[in-house]
Amino acid sequence: MTTQTPSNSPIPGAPADGDKLTKDVLLVAGVVVLGAIMSILDITVVSVAQPTFQTEFDSSPAQVAWTMTGYTLALAAVIPLTGWAADRFGTKRLYMLAVFLFTAGSVLCATATSIEMLTAFRVLQGLGGGMLMPLGMTIMTRAAGPERLGRVMAILGVPMLLGPIFGPILGGWLIDIASWHWIFLINLPIGVVALVYAALVLPKDSPTPSETFDFLGMVLLSPGLALFLYGVSSIPEAGTVWDTKVLTTGIIGLALVALFVLRELFRAPEHPLIDLHLFRERPLTIAVIAMSLFAIAFFGASLLFPSYFLQVRGETTLQAGLLLAPQGIGAMITMPIAGVLTDRIGPGKIVLVGIVVIVIGMAMFTQVGIEPSQVHLSAAGVDISDPSYQFLLGALFVMGLGMGGTMMPIMTSALQTLKDAQIARGSTLMNITQQVAASIGTALFSVLLTNGFNGSEAVTALRGAIATGARPDPALIPQAFSDMSHSFAQVFLVATVLVALCLVPAFLLPRRRPAETKPDGESVNAAAMMH
Repeated sequence: MTTQTPSNSPIPGAPADGDKLTKDVLLVAGVVVLGAIMSILDITVVSVAQPTFQTEFDSSPAQVAWTMTGYTLALAAVIPLTGWAADRFGTKRLYMLAVFLFTAGSVLCATATSIEMLTAFRVLQGLGGGMLMPLGMTIMTRAAGPERLGRVMAILGVPMLLGPIFGPILGGWLIDIASWHWIFLINLPIGVVALVYAALVLPKDSPTPSETFDFLGMVLLSPGLALFLYGVSSIPEAGTVWDTKVLTTGIIGLALVALFVLRELFRAPEHPLIDLHLFRERPLTIAVIAMSLFAIAFFGASLLFPSYFLQVRGETTLQAGLLLAPQGIGAMITMPIAGVLTDRIGPGKIVLVGIVVIVIGMAMFTQVGIEPSQVHLSAAGVDISDPSYQFLLGALFVMGLGMGGTMMPIMTSALQTLKDAQIARGSTLMNITQQVAASIGTALFSVLLTNGFNGSEAVTALRGAIATGARPDPALIPQAFSDMSHSFAQVFLVATVLVALCLVPAFLLPRRRPAETKPDGESVNAAAMMH
């Protein structure tokens, strides 16, 4: 017996309890994936272009880094508003506005004639990009229902996992064959298609105009997150957590966030900016903890893989991006399988297996440390053959297999037991968690690697010679590359341990499907089954 979707469903007439992904659901998923591709690819593409920006705008690395930091701070400021705005104005209108802001910001970035202009336009991009992911998760969760959420979240996971892998390839290729302007202009046709697609496919909005806005919550949380992330983002440049700028901005940001939490818990407004009472939902709480650990380890380690190929193995940016392809292939193999299994047996077992597989792949990268005798100098430059590329590409493929079964099932676990009215706030909460954790991971691993390099006299001497244009002492080179490789190995060990720690919350994730159907067709709420 097939029941009809309730009146608040975004897809009229779609089966509420059917297991198949209908055409309507897949069409909605296509809209969301387009937006996610623009947002996520743009982050990694711009990271590749940092040296180009230094040359084009005659700017220092610290000035150019603001093209990344400004985007991140805009994300942090706008994500908390997304849940309220989605309820107040409707997800379709807000999603189209987000796509428009992101596309307009992209075009303006391509017209920038100074690093200050580029940074300002990147902030505009971030205001749109920050809304795309939480809105996309909300739209897809409402479209699919809890019993199909694993599969649609697996679709959304494709750009989330593959963006960091293929972004460097795309960025390097566009800069090589054209110019840096095209890393932004490429978003124009995608944005136009996404706007038309969204207008045609997304269901009509049913907003709730009576809902009040938590202005005090916004004044506390958005600047608090932005200041905290600014402090965290400044750690790699400062080289230490104890730098005055890092401490000042970080502590003020944390204080504002703490005041927000205290207010929401003890003097909660009628319609809070972020509903912290969602943490009463045990699956969401556990998923937030798991996501925090995973994002710190995964996004931090994602920075290390291309850096290793660039700095130790001497590859070009494009080659380093191509070498990361096995990770994407592995994720593409397991992600749809994990989505189906999550809907059938719950996310718990899937995530446990995924994390174990990632730990194995990451542990293989702890073997990149080499001795000076393994570094060979030739007329072509430095030749390092250990570990073999077959070993490293195999490790990346194994990690990809695990990643495909980890990130999106964790997201699914957080959202599948929430009521329809809670979905927008829940997806906003998960995206804030992911953004903060990713920034912490990036800063943590950058500092660990930098400190490892700075602790080597050979590396310091080699870098000094290169910076001054002097010819490096050939006797120093093998020791310098050996020290760099061991620094990478030690940081990969930290990443391995952090991923392994994810096993603790993963063990507590639900191990049943989100909804069961009785013989007469009635749906049984998964939350009730688990309590």
